[in-house]
Amino acid sequence: MSNQSLSKDSLNTLSSLDAGGKTFHYYSLPKAADTLGDLNRLPFSLKVLMENLLRNEDGTTVDRNHIDAMVQWMKDRHSDTEIQFRPARVLMQDFTGVPGVVDLAAMREAVKAAGKDPAMINPLSPVDLVIDHSVMVDKFGDASSFKDNVAIEMERNQERYEFLRWGQQAFDNFRVVPPGTGICHQVNLEYLGKTVWQKDQDGKTIAYPDTLVGTDSHTTMINGLGILGWGVGGIEAEAAMLGQPVSMLIPEVVGFKVTGKLREGITATDLVLTVTEMLRKKGVVGKFVEFYGDGLKDMPVADRATIANMAPEYGATCGFFPVDEQTIKYMRLTGREDEQLELVEAYAKAQGLWREPGHEPVYTDTLELDMGEVEASLAGPKRPQDRVALKNMKSSFELLMETAEGPAENREANLESEGGQTAVGVDDSYKHHASQPLEMNGEKSRLDPGAVVIAAITSCTNTSNPSVMMAAGLIAQKAVAKGLSTKPWVKTSLAPGSKVVTDYLRVGGFQDDLDKLGFNLVGYGCTTCIGNSGPLPDAVEKAIDDGDLTVASVLSGNRNFEGRVHPLVKTNWLASPPLVVAYALAGNVRLDLTKDPLGTDKDGNPVYLKDLWPSQQEIAEAVEKVKTDMFRKEYAEVFDGDATWKSIKVPESKVYEWSDKSTYIQHPPFFEGLKEEPDAIDDIRDANILALLGDSVTTDHISPAGSFKPDTPAGKYLQEHGVEPKDFNSYGSRRGNHEVMMRGTFANVRIRNEMLDGVEGGFTKFVPTGEQMAIYDAAMKYQEQGTPLVVVAGKEYGTGSSRDWAAKGTRLLGVKAVVAESYERIHRSNLIGMGVMPLQFPEGTDRKSLKLTGEETISIEGLSGEIKPGQTLKMTVKYKDGSTETCELKSRIDTANEAVYFRHGGILHYVVREMLRNA
Repeated sequence: MSNQSLSKDSLNTLSSLDAGGKTFHYYSLPKAADTLGDLNRLPFSLKVLMENLLRNEDGTTVDRNHIDAMVQWMKDRHSDTEIQFRPARVLMQDFTGVPGVVDLAAMREAVKAAGKDPAMINPLSPVDLVIDHSVMVDKFGDASSFKDNVAIEMERNQERYEFLRWGQQAFDNFRVVPPGTGICHQVNLEYLGKTVWQKDQDGKTIAYPDTLVGTDSHTTMINGLGILGWGVGGIEAEAAMLGQPVSMLIPEVVGFKVTGKLREGITATDLVLTVTEMLRKKGVVGKFVEFYGDGLKDMPVADRATIANMAPEYGATCGFFPVDEQTIKYMRLTGREDEQLELVEAYAKAQGLWREPGHEPVYTDTLELDMGEVEASLAGPKRPQDRVALKNMKSSFELLMETAEGPAENREANLESEGGQTAVGVDDSYKHHASQPLEMNGEKSRLDPGAVVIAAITSCTNTSNPSVMMAAGLIAQKAVAKGLSTKPWVKTSLAPGSKVVTDYLRVGGFQDDLDKLGFNLVGYGCTTCIGNSGPLPDAVEKAIDDGDLTVASVLSGNRNFEGRVHPLVKTNWLASPPLVVAYALAGNVRLDLTKDPLGTDKDGNPVYLKDLWPSQQEIAEAVEKVKTDMFRKEYAEVFDGDATWKSIKVPESKVYEWSDKSTYIQHPPFFEGLKEEPDAIDDIRDANILALLGDSVTTDHISPAGSFKPDTPAGKYLQEHGVEPKDFNSYGSRRGNHEVMMRGTFANVRIRNEMLDGVEGGFTKFVPTGEQMAIYDAAMKYQEQGTPLVVVAGKEYGTGSSRDWAAKGTRLLGVKAVVAESYERIHRSNLIGMGVMPLQFPEGTDRKSLKLTGEETISIEGLSGEIKPGQTLKMTVKYKDGSTETCELKSRIDTANEAVYFRHGGILHYVVREMLRNA
């Protein structure tokens, strides 16, 4: 259905309301209820989906059966019905956004080659890309840190930024927030989000809920503003921006009842770590979580957004908060126009989307928290859900050291990053070693186990929340007044998610004191939270290496997997900004901050955390200094950028001028030779196995995001093109260059290919000669010979982040099909989106029962006919000795739409052909 046509509206729901001196039309849920029966107890998040169906009813992708299934959900509290969801807009960050824009540029090239106007390739839904994933903490602890880090970032990412500048002027409906401005989720919360969207259609102004998908899993942060949205793969996001719907099952919804109030001294961070622990224990993977209860009455949007942000950590698709007075209050504070506030309130009340006291929707399941029971907490050492009470930190770390506990096989990779420098080759054990001598700035000391070597106020999770940021400022102010200082081995940093934070810390009088403790501004971006913590001082790195010390980072972020923050830092603790400052003063996590002193004052007296911790009254008075004018000033120029950004010269062309010399941006081959009609699909005959893999192979195993070594295929390629190892950057930053990314496919240092005995890393056996070689090198040899390839795997193939390069790279290596025992939802969809067939073993059959070694050839019959959802195909395995065995496989093309996409060689190929056909 075109974005511009009105709904069929078979239930006759089109209504109107007046707000802000204007008349709006909308598809009324109460009117739908006249026919369907009472909808009021449908969860708020499902009401948003219901409105989406009513507004987009076209008789094909959305019909009356889909609408009826939403009503049936209230009786069954779950559903097997797949619906087509059309988000209002798309949000991207630069690591995942660059390859998306590369694909759009390549699609324009394909349209031009077909003799049509390339400008027909344009986002149909509004797209905002925020550059936040590239800045690193190279410099810290002085007044020039911010300026220096931005300069290094611009130099390091010049090619990528030139390309995004081109995209900014070449595409309609596409805006770029330049580097050094903020973090995408905080910019979304403070500025981009509208709660109610509007557009003109057929002479009417249609109002509807603001909804989105984003290419970063923490897109859920916007749920705190009553906006439904979540993270998807890049391929899915690109399809959404080009007008394709997002396929999804009507989800189960878990209600989380909130009562009471936080006690004195307890922060929103303590609350979110408690919620994360509870929901992980409950098990909410793939489900919506919706918060309700009278505890929401006084919970500000900043606290709600902190909780919604960590939905990926508690495993949910989203963590939704309904619209109420707090929503309006926050929108007013952040400078949204009065007319918008009137529309939000009038629309939410007319649609039954406004939270009323005592209202309890119907949920699949529920759990409850009295906020008065929340205690001061951190989470770690390596999972966000492993909460540790502040009073237990010392004993927890000591126990860790005594047991020399290694990282559990806990599917941490389910939460691997969308970007950042994920470290590789981290030692898998915590070892107790004696302290090491340390000399810094002429001062001699010792570095002990448990030393805090990184203390980072980082991440939109917490820097979007004025109460915890002001609390950090108040602690710094009191510490400086008492003569306390940060320990010399602590790398300190302050990287807020928007410039507004700097404004209110200055007006509050706190930035100077934070600076005195080393918490100078280092950048406006994700930094330490995604692993862009930068190098530690040489003396500290040497001491850690010499003693093989188990040290710590304390950060106000949302993820803390081992090796993620820094390769030398084995324990990482999530904490509120004020606790980050406290641990920088203390210098070690092997202290009980509820009893042990942080240091001594000018007179040699011990100073305790309780001496510095601000009262709720002090925090409230500081938060009063956050003013609407600050938001209006900073966001008035959010798309402008600094002088360096503005000076980037770009050609004003509809089609991108690709440069052979670029090692960041290359023209991908996905659409080369695109014909009007797709070629017929053939059966797979005598394919070789490229990799034989076990259970829980993650998208990070398939397409790592982090650093890589000079002797890898990607490292060799870059060196051949004049790039020195120090300038490799990361796989994540090079996602605009398919040459790097295909060489990085299946190249994770931890992946185990069962074709080789006991070998870790991206290697395989090239069957014709029996040689062991890099998977990329083998794939190229097979391509030269015209040999098709398959990958065979165990259960839960493709878990983890929605990383589209895990599917793109698989296709470019020449893999025609993956045969696995089960799949993660998004990766299965991404494989189809790139024209790779996902096939599933029947119950009781797997690679082990078939005694596969990887030296067999595989043939798959049944592809050459009509492709249908869920069809059964026949696999024949031919063994080395010439014997054969056959088994049935189930196609995991689950829907009619997916069958169409696969037949076209992928979803983007289908979109291009449709556009050419309709041109």
